[in-house]
Amino acid sequence: MAKLDMEGPFPLNDAEIDRQVTRKSPGNYGLGYTKDNGTFIVEYVGRSDDDVNNRLHDWTGKKYKKFKYSYAANAKEAYEKECRNYHDFGGSDDLDNDIHPARPSGTSLKCPVCNH
Repeated sequence: MAKLDMEGPFPLNDAEIDRQVTRKSPGNYGLGYTKDNGTFIVEYVGRSDDDVNNRLHDWTGKKYKKFKYSYAANAKEAYEKECRNYHDFGGSDDLDNDIHPARPSGTSLKCPVCNH
């Protein structure tokens, strides 16, 4: 069974993002909602190569109600985790992500799952 391996879920609003995501750091996130039984349903996966807190703020007030997050040591680690999450949760067939995750700017990294 696919899992994000992240903290949360938390309500996706500015105050909760700042309360939970306290470090300026690269990182990953999943956006979605929580079913009545408490199961988090992943609808979108993403990352930030430098500040996951700042990136999450871009999503407030939109379609998604909850978020999960994790920190990454660097942009490469965040990219590779985003790729694994993207593939684990069905890619653009099952997620709202329209395309495969983009490489970090200025790199030639390859997806660890599909070598894209």
